[in-house]
This record gives sequence, structure tokens and C-alpha cells, in this order.
Amino acid sequence: MAKPKKTPRPKAETPKGFRDYFGAEVTARAEMLQAIAGVYHRYGFDALETSAVETVEALGKFLPDVDRPNAGVFAWQEDGEGEKPGDWLALRYDMTAPLARVYAQHRNDLPNPYRRYAMGPVWRNEKPGPGRFRQFYQCDADTVGSASMGADAEICAMLADTLEEVGIPRGDYIIRVNNRKVLNGVMEVAGVLDPANPDAMERERGIVLRAIDKLDRLGVDGVRALLGAGRKDDSGDFTDGAGLSDPQADVVMGFMQAKRDSGAATVARLRELVAGSQMGETGVDELEQIADLLAAGGYGPDRIEIDSSVVRGLGYYTGPVYEAELTFEIFDEKGRKRQFGSVAGGGRYDDLVKRFTGQEVPATGVSIGVDRLLAALTAKGRMQRDVQGPVVVTVMDRVRMADYQAMVAELRQAGIRAEVYLGNPKNFGNQLKYADKRGSPVAIIEGGDEKDRDVVQIKDLILGAKIAETATHEEWKDRPSQFEVPRDQMLAKVREILEGQGK
Repeated sequence: MAKPKKTPRPKAETPKGFRDYFGAEVTARAEMLQAIAGVYHRYGFDALETSAVETVEALGKFLPDVDRPNAGVFAWQEDGEGEKPGDWLALRYDMTAPLARVYAQHRNDLPNPYRRYAMGPVWRNEKPGPGRFRQFYQCDADTVGSASMGADAEICAMLADTLEEVGIPRGDYIIRVNNRKVLNGVMEVAGVLDPANPDAMERERGIVLRAIDKLDRLGVDGVRALLGAGRKDDSGDFTDGAGLSDPQADVVMGFMQAKRDSGAATVARLRELVAGSQMGETGVDELEQIADLLAAGGYGPDRIEIDSSVVRGLGYYTGPVYEAELTFEIFDEKGRKRQFGSVAGGGRYDDLVKRFTGQEVPATGVSIGVDRLLAALTAKGRMQRDVQGPVVVTVMDRVRMADYQAMVAELRQAGIRAEVYLGNPKNFGNQLKYADKRGSPVAIIEGGDEKDRDVVQIKDLILGAKIAETATHEEWKDRPSQFEVPRDQMLAKVREILEGQGK
């Protein structure tokens, strides 16, 4: 009789495109999100937590660069094998589509305008790459129900305050603001957009948008080529262009290069470019309002500026768009200097809720890329990666676990992070190795002799490590890192050591 085949063991590996986060990273992210939430709360926004799962129908076709959402999301059909298959469901790919559903569903119970912030993971079924994962965190703030440019100006000001709150100083970031209506006005003047037939030349407009968005990478000549017949890159690959004539391309290039030394001068130049387009002129008026409101609040061009090169990729933006860019330099994986780049973006999306209600509901918001912002803070040395471990109470005698639990309870009740060693206590050296691996600042030792004398040994592990690295034998004798104190003074001595380590 043949032996039954053994069930193969599963591979202990993270799924492709995903990653695990450990203690220090999780703690750093939680602290940063708490700081961001504090700014949002100060601005009057309320927290909202939505389901991680939405119907594909509710998500709509707004996934970036994907026409069908189930081509870019993790989706499945309820009872797909049954006689009556249910809804198609999907993990949310951003925080905005769920907000549109929530507002449409609960609008009679929510204040109008409704101001909310949301933080959490989102999922995208896209090809992973370096630094590009299928699950990542987003941190959003949105105002739904207000057509006022004051809502957009407020989002920009709040974004500036948020960056400074988490440790990005003024001068290391710039928030750039544009308006999709201005861009549409330029398209209209260039003959690429007909307001009476908005679906015409949609392909050409898509190429123009993508070309503008690549200005930093391709330069003026590369973008100009994409506006015309197309562009061949260094590898020989050819990308089809929008096929614009030279006069048409001149209009678009003029828009991209409209930025001037002052916001007022940039607005004036944009007004020249969209002359004759009602939509474009409306967009310029809105930019001017935003600039005036920000200036009144003390947010000048050193923090927030009008920049016509900002387009944003999502198809649902209908008005002002904004992007937060970090301007300091870092070294990439090849040792080359480059600017860190964008960490947040957003804009106005007045048509998104309309899908549910049939009525246009104005809305605007911003999304912060949490992992990119954490990476930026780490690159600037402003994120402490090593989180201090707990005080470790060692175990010298198995039968006295109650005594050790009493010690750790005393420390915890005083607000000190602490734990009893729960491994095999036979080898005391392994207990200290454990404490070292945990990043513990202090170890507490009470053997039978200490118990009889009602004392404890308290070992300063941080100081001990420093002495071991640098001190001579004489210095080591003069600078003890282990102290014997009466049992009732244990808490006071631990506090003294921890306070000394924090200096």
C-alpha cells in the first residue's frame, strides 16, 4: 500500500508586493499619525473610520490609470459559484471613494459641510516594485458640501501646518497649487477640448496630461516631443505623442512655463493664456481667491505657491489641485543626489458624490502618503527608529515568580514599561542577552541572597554598554553601572536611571 503523500509545508514568506512592519516602525507611524490627527482636529475635522471593503459599484472607475476597478483592485464576488451570485466586493483602493459613499448614505444625519479625516491601509492590485507596495497607508482630510475656495485654501494651510508639526521645517517643503479648470481652458484655446463635445479628443488630452506630469523627469524638450509626434527614449523605445500642431503645442508649453516670480504675476500670465475660455477664466479667478485667502492667513509663497505644472493624475479632479513636495536632497540607491519629491496631494472633486445622489455635491480634500512621509523624516534624521524596550525583571528562582510579578506590577502602575522574563531562566546570561535584544534600559535582579537582605540589584544596561565599549579598567571601576538598593527604593532608583538616560 502506497504511503499517503505528506502535505507540503507552507512557505514562510511575505506575499509579493506586501511587507511586515515591526515594533519601531509601527510605533513611529502611530506617533506620526497621532501628530497629524492633532492638526486635523485643531482645524475642526472629525475622525471617520470606514469599512476596508466596498462594493465595486461604489468604488466606481476612478482607480488611477485603470478604466475598470476590478482590474486594479483586489475583488471577489459573493457566492460566485452559487445559483444567484451576489455583489462584487473589493478592498478599498483609497479613502475618497468610501467617503463619497458614506456621505451619500448618511447625508441627512451629517452636518453640511461635512469635514472628516481618515487614516488606514489601502490596497491596489498593481505590479509591485522598489518602494511600491500593494498595501500602504493613507491619511486623508476632506470637506464635502462646500463650493467655497475657502475650503481649498484651508486644506492647503492645514497641509503646511501638518508637515511642520511632524518635523519638516519651513524651507524644506513647498505646496504647489493649480486648477484643472485652467488646464481645461488651455486645452480649449489650443483646440484639444470642445466644451460642447467633451468626449472628443480624449486620447490626445490624456497624452497631454501625462506629458505635463513628466516635466521634471523629461525636461522641456521631452515634453514638447510628446505633445507632437512622439518621443524615443535612450533605450530606443518610442512613445506615441498627442499629435498637436506647433501652434497648439506652443499654447500648452506656455501654460507649463507660466510660473513667474510672484503669485500675482503667475495668475496674470495664466489669465492671458486662457483668454476666451469661460472655464479657464473661472479657474484663474479661483486660484486668485485661494492665493488671497492664504495670504490673509499668513501663508505666503515661501510655503504655498501657484504653479501651473501641477496636474495630478486622478480623473475625478474638477478644480483646484495641490501637491506637497519636499525640497531637500537625499541620496538614491545609486548614490546620486536627488530631491525627495511629493509626499501628499489632492484637489477638488465636485462630481464624485453625484454618482450616488444624482446631484452635484462639491468636495475637496488631500491625501498624505504615510510611508513616504515616514521615509522623509527618517532621511532627515528626525525619526527615532530605536524605540526603548521595557525594563526587564530577571528570574533567579522559578518558585518566586509571584515576587517578580509584584515588582513588574509596581513599575507598570507607575507608568514604566516593564516585563518579567518568561523564557527559560536556567542561564542568567541568556536573560541579559534577551534584555539587550529588546533594547531594555534597565534589568532588575533579585536572587535568594538579595531577597534575604530585602534589596535588589538594578543594572543600567545603557550605561553598561557604553562603558564596555570605551572605558578603561580603572574607569570601569569608577563608573559602576549596577546598583544595590533597598527593595522599597527600587521604583525611585529605576526612575532616576531612566531620567538620566533621557538627558
